[in-house]
Amino acid sequence: MFSWMGRQAGGRERSGGMDAVQTVTGGLRSLYQRKVLPLEEAYRFHEFHSPALEDADFENKPMILLVGQYSTGKTTFIRYLLEQDFPGMRIGPEPTTDSFIAVMYGETEGSTPGNALVVDPKKPFRKLSRFGNAFLNRFMCSQLPNQVLKSISIIDSPGILSGEKQRISRGYDFCQVLQWFAERVDRIILLFDAHKLDISDEFSEAIKAFRGQDDKIRVVLNKADQVDTQQLMRVYGALMWSLGKVINTPEVLRVYIGSFWAQPLQNTDNRRLFEAEAQDLFRDIQSLPQKAAVRKLNDLIKRARLAKVHAYIISYLKKEMPNVFGKENKKRELIFRLPEIYVQLQREYQISAGDFPEVKAMQEQLENYDFTKFHSLKPKLIEAVDNMLSNKISSLMSLISQEEMNMPTQMVQGGAFDGTSEGPFNQGYGEGAKEGADEEEWVVAKDKPVYDELFYTLSPINGKISGVNAKKEMVTSKLPNSVLGKIWKLADCDCDGMLDEEEFALAKHLIKIKLDGYELPNSLPLHLVPPSHRKSLPKAD
Repeated sequence: MFSWMGRQAGGRERSGGMDAVQTVTGGLRSLYQRKVLPLEEAYRFHEFHSPALEDADFENKPMILLVGQYSTGKTTFIRYLLEQDFPGMRIGPEPTTDSFIAVMYGETEGSTPGNALVVDPKKPFRKLSRFGNAFLNRFMCSQLPNQVLKSISIIDSPGILSGEKQRISRGYDFCQVLQWFAERVDRIILLFDAHKLDISDEFSEAIKAFRGQDDKIRVVLNKADQVDTQQLMRVYGALMWSLGKVINTPEVLRVYIGSFWAQPLQNTDNRRLFEAEAQDLFRDIQSLPQKAAVRKLNDLIKRARLAKVHAYIISYLKKEMPNVFGKENKKRELIFRLPEIYVQLQREYQISAGDFPEVKAMQEQLENYDFTKFHSLKPKLIEAVDNMLSNKISSLMSLISQEEMNMPTQMVQGGAFDGTSEGPFNQGYGEGAKEGADEEEWVVAKDKPVYDELFYTLSPINGKISGVNAKKEMVTSKLPNSVLGKIWKLADCDCDGMLDEEEFALAKHLIKIKLDGYELPNSLPLHLVPPSHRKSLPKAD
């Protein structure tokens, strides 16, 4: 284990429980500053790709970036999660949000303008100053005492319009700003309106700016209650087709369908679908604090690999430059041959093509540099990063796993997340195997007369039917043997290899649950135990 791990672990024991996040954060910061940063500085990585990471980048809470065309419900989505208005919030059918708004936790409600925000060392936004006043005048931080924001921060972005005029009038590189955020957030949520599935040129460029961050992207099809079931199927298909033309990945993006605002559904036909989708999205967001350390580690690995590749490219260009004459001609030739150079470096250093930066963007940037001032390859810097990737990272991953086991599960709480966490409005409450949990009468009893008729046609002996006879009836459900075997184990409460009439009724009830699309419980809940067998079970599993 590293020396810094040992010191931190010792400190944790002496203090009686140091925060796990701080322990891992210290390890990540140390690795970056000692191993990766020297390589980045030597080959001008920060000028080509991404500014240097600061302490706040390692210590900040998980962040969610919302991106979408105007009036798709981005700001309303934040209001829905927080169940509270926030400073700077404007909602309307017209393009309202014209700024980037970082919604974060604060003891008192208020807002901080962009120019003041980028000089605050406690906030992870200092490097945004390079985008100039045109951007900073349209950037702010809204702080408010909200339970949700104790665990996560949310970035609201301007609504995207179509047309070249909108792109020019911003006064700053919108896609570059999105790329900066994408490299630092934990989740990117693309919002679409069921009535606005077209992807404008600027939206397409914005999505392409997320290249390399595909694992962070989720898609929300909002306002889905405004169409009926048949229309929703067509809308979903059209959305997937549109996304397929922009996002070049073999995997299908996860799309959450629903109506994410605190208003009555206009069309209730798909209410159950919307509730299930909302719960899936909530679980994904709630898990972010627990996965934050792993995400930061993953981003550090991606950054280190890109820094290595960048060093190979820059040092190769330096090596190929003449000492005296023909420098400009050679520079133009090397820029033109950059795709060939990529292939050559891939073969020479066994690097995946996916680790290389985009050729066109790199060619444009190289036009502004004097290749003779680049540094030659420094093997020791490369070896330091290789050593980090092959040895140190695995040790840090073990530390993260150990901390996750020792620390309680961190979940986002408050706001909309509390509304469905407990009580009768929790997803699945009173459905499937949970049906009848708060009723005095055995839930199977209402259908037991029908099941009893079947039971007595299966030749019971001394009030019980054999497994062979029970199987004849159970296989008519057409469920696979693996499922029927689990149902048999749950229903055979006394484990005698036979079923009495109550156990048989229970087996038929469990079959019905499975056929209705619900999951079977791993152990039989107390409310499903047949009344005559409850005396032998002092408590539920």
